[in-house]
Amino acid sequence: MKRIALDMDGVLADEFGHFAELYEKEKGIRIRPEDAHGKRLLQAFPGAGSYIHEPGFFRHSPVIPGSREVVEKLYNTYDLYIVSAAVEYPRSLTEKLEWLGEHFPFIQWQKIVFCGTKDIVSADIMIDDNFKNLDPFSGQTLLFTQPHNILADPGRHMRVRNWNEIASLLL
Repeated sequence: MKRIALDMDGVLADEFGHFAELYEKEKGIRIRPEDAHGKRLLQAFPGAGSYIHEPGFFRHSPVIPGSREVVEKLYNTYDLYIVSAAVEYPRSLTEKLEWLGEHFPFIQWQKIVFCGTKDIVSADIMIDDNFKNLDPFSGQTLLFTQPHNILADPGRHMRVRNWNEIASLLL
């Protein structure tokens, strides 16, 4: 059975949408995905770096549409692991675990990996929105489209724009 390493932020959890909602509430400025093409989150949302350090940020991120249904099918077909470089934000560990329990309750705790770097991950397929995680990976890579990577050439990575595309490729 093939193994999938699946990222959380920007792939399952709508990090951009959450930033946009908080930014509009705080500053009264609506940032749309097309306004942020090619920009990292903190470039797209100036002065919003504190959001990820606030209690509840990771716990209350919205779910990316279509992910729940497709991930459940993948989970039943592949040896699927959630792999998140969560250690960078220690508060996120508990919040991400609770978030997964609420939105993806079928994923057993033994299939959740929180790490500092994904260089150690051994799998056949990695789905992620960041080149820094995909580039060193030796298996098949799927680059999940987000505003920060939409202008970049995916190189050897196959770009996927949504969960329907992932389902078409892997199911």
